[in-house]
Amino acid sequence: MNPKKLPILIAVVLIAIAVYSSVFTVNERQYAIKFRLGEIVKADYKPGLHWKVPFINNIRKFDRRILTLDALPTRYLTKEKKNVNVDFFVKWRIDDPLTFYKTMAGSERTAQERIFTIINDNLRAEFSNRTIQEVISGERSEIMRASTKVLNERVHEFGIAIVDVRIKRIDYEKQISESVYRRMASERTRVAKDLRSKGAESAEKIRAGADRKRTVLLAEAYDQAQTIRGDGDAKASEIYAKAYKKNPEFYSFYRSLEAYRNSFSSKNDVMVLEPDSDFFSYFKKSKPGTK
Repeated sequence: MNPKKLPILIAVVLIAIAVYSSVFTVNERQYAIKFRLGEIVKADYKPGLHWKVPFINNIRKFDRRILTLDALPTRYLTKEKKNVNVDFFVKWRIDDPLTFYKTMAGSERTAQERIFTIINDNLRAEFSNRTIQEVISGERSEIMRASTKVLNERVHEFGIAIVDVRIKRIDYEKQISESVYRRMASERTRVAKDLRSKGAESAEKIRAGADRKRTVLLAEAYDQAQTIRGDGDAKASEIYAKAYKKNPEFYSFYRSLEAYRNSFSSKNDVMVLEPDSDFFSYFKKSKPGTK
């Protein structure tokens, strides 16, 4: 290397280092605070490229995105003096970086510890005023809304804003779980028995109604059949009477033939009668040459 170019190269390197040490960038996900020998100079930087004096100014950056405090399940006492384990998380963000730095020394961990302390005290108070049934079923949303409001009011002085407080799950203690399970089982059994009894009662009513309708229908049908049969017999008797009046001899002959046909319809039919019986009167008259 040419000895004459060495000073130029050193000067270029020093200038590059000075320029690099004099600029800093802030992106859309960050807050930035500039200090001068430990004293705050500026805290309202917009995203982009900015300048500073090397070795005199230093920069602290903070996350401006929504952060999450995911706490371990915590035990709380309900109104009935029953313990429940509550698993919850808090969504929060840095709202004022200057206040956040002054009150929390710019530490996210310190901020989360303070947030947990406040939300823990608030949830303990909320659960102590409610029964297990209330916190499990209908008032969980109300607890979360109230906790979010209270927490926002308490941490505003730290330059922090609370986005949301959410309860993920609420677990009973083991003995409470067994007691609740037995109570739920007995309640379901009672409801099932009640439904079965109501079903059996309805079935009996339906069956009795069906039997009554069947009896009424059969009686009406029998009455109608007897009426029709009676009308038919009366009409048949009337026809027979008219036929008898027109030709008694033919009517008597026709009726005898019907009696013969019905009596000897099978080869196995046997009749024991006297030869002079009136039943065979037309057999006697049917000899050839007789009238």
